[in-house]
Amino acid sequence: MRIWDINPGYLNRQSLLGEHRELHGIVSIIVNSKKGYSSHPETLRWVNHGWALKRRHDLLVAEMALRGYSHQSPVTTRRNKDTWPDVMIDEPHRQLQILKKKYIGKEQGRIPLPENAQQLWAQHKYSVMARDVNLYKRLGKRISAIRPGDGFLELADMLSARLKTPPEFSGIRNALQHMWGYLPDHAVPRTGIENWTLKKLMKVIQRTVMEHGEPYLLVSTALSELEVWIETNHIHGKAF
Repeated sequence: MRIWDINPGYLNRQSLLGEHRELHGIVSIIVNSKKGYSSHPETLRWVNHGWALKRRHDLLVAEMALRGYSHQSPVTTRRNKDTWPDVMIDEPHRQLQILKKKYIGKEQGRIPLPENAQQLWAQHKYSVMARDVNLYKRLGKRISAIRPGDGFLELADMLSARLKTPPEFSGIRNALQHMWGYLPDHAVPRTGIENWTLKKLMKVIQRTVMEHGEPYLLVSTALSELEVWIETNHIHGKAF
């Protein structure tokens, strides 16, 4: 059994759908007090973390939808709001290494497994921007100055933890505005979007990126994960 702590965009189809099934299995074991796998370390770390299980499920579903997969199985657990398990089976940097070995000669995820801190940062930068602009600026400067191969482990673990923090309305709006600037001019309107909600803006960005294959945004964690926080917080205010 495995519930990953890294962004679901790194998972290939088999791993993504497999985690979705296993998460539902863990929810069923915990909610219904089933004995099967109740003592498994992956199950134990999620006990009393119903809210976090639902958030992880939402992240999986958002990534599944982005790739064209649907689901009819909601998770409604809510215990310990805003709290994630302290224990991990493997640290996030180790999880990326595990996937890299596992995917040799196999299908990859939407987001390529990063080779260095610079690539890892580029994949997460808009997710960080949505949560803390000052941190976004500091990390950008620091990572641009380090040598390739340095700082990867620390950055991977920090980013994974940071993305568990819900972003504010203004932060999501700022990140989506920056993402919008990368979309092809011929594919989206450049006027009239000031009356759009964040939800609509998110959907148009997703659809445009997937249809046109915009390379920079296609490998961004923000392309699926920000949608979860828009839905979770019912953020439907004006986007621009």
